[in-house]
This record gives sequence, C-alpha cells and structure tokens, in this order.
Amino acid sequence: MAVPLRRSCLLHLAGISLVAGCLMMGCGYHFRAPGEPVGIQLESLAIPLVPSPSSNLGFEAVFTRIIREEFISHGKVPLLAADKAQAVLKGSITEIRTDPVSFESQEQTVRGTVTTYSVTASRLLRVRLDMQLIERESGKVVWREAAMEERATFAVGTDPLATQFNQQQALEKIALRFAKRIYLKTMERF
Repeated sequence: MAVPLRRSCLLHLAGISLVAGCLMMGCGYHFRAPGEPVGIQLESLAIPLVPSPSSNLGFEAVFTRIIREEFISHGKVPLLAADKAQAVLKGSITEIRTDPVSFESQEQTVRGTVTTYSVTASRLLRVRLDMQLIERESGKVVWREAAMEERATFAVGTDPLATQFNQQQALEKIALRFAKRIYLKTMERF
C-alpha cells in the first residue's frame, strides 16, 4: 500500500512542478508590482493646474500640488512643462458639494422662553473630477475617467476659521486619494 501512495504523491508533485515551471517560463503570465509600468515607457509628464468651480482661493493650487507630489514621490517620471512633455495629465473639478451630515441640539432662552434648534455639527465634502492622460504630439487619449468621486467629512463649529481649516483638511484628504488613483491608473498603462 505504501508504494502506490508514494508514487501517487510523486506524480502529483511532478505535475504541480510542471505547471509552475510553465507559468514562470513565459506562458503569458507575468507578475508585477502595483504601480509598475507595463509596455512602453512614459518618459515625461506635464500636470497643468486643475481648474475648479470653487470660489475658495488657492483650491486649485493645493489640489494640483498634491497630484504632482504623488508623481514626484515615486520618482519614475519627470514632470515638465506642457509644451515639452511626452504626455499631459489634464483634469478639471466638475463639482464641489457640501451636505450636512450630523446635527447638535442647542437651547437658547429668548424673553423667558427656552427654544431648542438644530445646528450642523459636521458636513460631507464631495468632489467630482474628470481626468485624462493625453499623448501631447498625437493628441491621442491614453485614458480618461469622467466623474471620479471622493468624499470626506469635516467638523463644523462656532469658529468660522476652525471650520474653514477642517474643510481644507478634508479637501487635502480627497486630493490625496485622487492622486493615488490617478498615479496607479497612469502607470498601469505603461
């Protein structure tokens, strides 16, 4: 009984080794790390200012800076001016919206009457972005994604400067999430 079982195990191991060897030797399967380029090389990239409908000063600059920093941090693709780069990453923020998420009850006495009312305690910041990567010389769109969306909540308080700071932090979180998505989407093409 021991001999047929041993022979069966050896045949099974030989079969597994043959399949593993086939995969490793180029049967069309290749392993690569996330964010590593595939195919042609992206030699240079331009990331112009990402316009937005926001009335907040500096919104576009902060957003664009965070996207550029994501590409710079990986150091694989040099960023150049739009007229010199091989490809241009163009985007525009199409929607910025804030909606109340939570409320707090507050009481106030007016002429001896206690009144209770609701005040917004936190808001949800929602940003939609259209983005595309274009080969500069040919004008060919390498990839395009319309209506990418990210969200983050922020606290609302009685101090308008603190609320504005909290909203700015939420925006930066959103921009960082977009930057990571855009980087991976770009690099998976190359």
